Amino acid sequence: MFRSKLNKKSLLEKQRDARVVRKVVLTVFIAIIIILGGVLGGGYLYVNSALQPVKEDDLTPVDINIPIGSSVNNIAAILEENNLIKNSRIFRYYVKFKNESGFQAGDYQLNRTMSLSDITEALKSGKIVEATAFRLTVPEGRKLTEIAELISAKTPFEQKQIMEVLQNQAFIDTLKQRYPETLTDEIDGEHIQYKLEGYLFPATYDYYDEDVTIEDIVDVMVKKTDEVLAGYRERLAESSTSVHSFLTMSSLIEEEATQQADRDKISSVFFNRLEAGMPLQTDPTVLYALGEHKDRVLYKDLEVDSPYNTYRNRGLTPGPISNAGTTSMDAALLPEETDFYYFLATPEGEVIFTRTLDEHNREKAKHITNRNDS
Repeated sequence: MFRSKLNKKSLLEKQRDARVVRKVVLTVFIAIIIILGGVLGGGYLYVNSALQPVKEDDLTPVDINIPIGSSVNNIAAILEENNLIKNSRIFRYYVKFKNESGFQAGDYQLNRTMSLSDITEALKSGKIVEATAFRLTVPEGRKLTEIAELISAKTPFEQKQIMEVLQNQAFIDTLKQRYPETLTDEIDGEHIQYKLEGYLFPATYDYYDEDVTIEDIVDVMVKKTDEVLAGYRERLAESSTSVHSFLTMSSLIEEEATQQADRDKISSVFFNRLEAGMPLQTDPTVLYALGEHKDRVLYKDLEVDSPYNTYRNRGLTPGPISNAGTTSMDAALLPEETDFYYFLATPEGEVIFTRTLDEHNREKAKHITNRNDS
């Protein structure tokens, strides 16, 4: 009897010990899986980031020299030193994995928008530095007519010629076929003033052919817009926002803001007003409707009969009113969460945000001279 009880007790203890051991083993196994998953996930993100261009909107030319006899290690070091790639080790692995070879010595002009594939192809082609025929810088916030003026100043083409090409339907249709995800049928809307307004990305462009056509000049700008938008398409799809609406909102923010913090808040004001069914009431849309620049928008200007006048019409304008940079695009995609419905810019450059019309009017009385028609 005693031995039977003892054996039974011993068996129970062994079962408890076995359960404890299994529990410990399971816990350790799960911990290993979690750690391994974290390492693999982190490694994937690290490698994926290193494969991307250093800066998608920086077309500034970078001159480098690849000496004769340079190894892949040497080339990778040169590229990393010039901030043309994010990680020299990943570049070396990439070259090995792709079995790339035949890199040629020489002087090259690259830029930070280039992917690893672009860079390796350039270094294999032996395409060395070419003399720039002209450089065209398009600042953020420029309208199509102003961009035409900038092109005219750098080329033999007159502004009128350039505007004719920019409004040529056959040319626009060609661009739509080439960049279908960017130039959609929305640009053919009934009330659109200029179909390519907002689609010529603000950047610095180098052109190497003195005989370049207007079409070639514009194509490069639209291509850049298409490339920049690639980084936003997934999030736009998730929010069911069209490219056209996105660029339109971005342009309104671009025209109203100077500082990044202001852009995020201004974006929130616009979205808050849209959600509440309020007109956006932004002065740059009135100036766009008038087709002129003015230091002050008068009360009579607010009555201009145009679908672009956001004092008379609710919702967004029919299309962009200028070309927006990525800071405004970021703000249009991710506005700050606020309960502001009004803002005004003081003569000193400060932007004041308020929640109610009474608060807005009080701030306006402090800082802004009343509009008048004199």
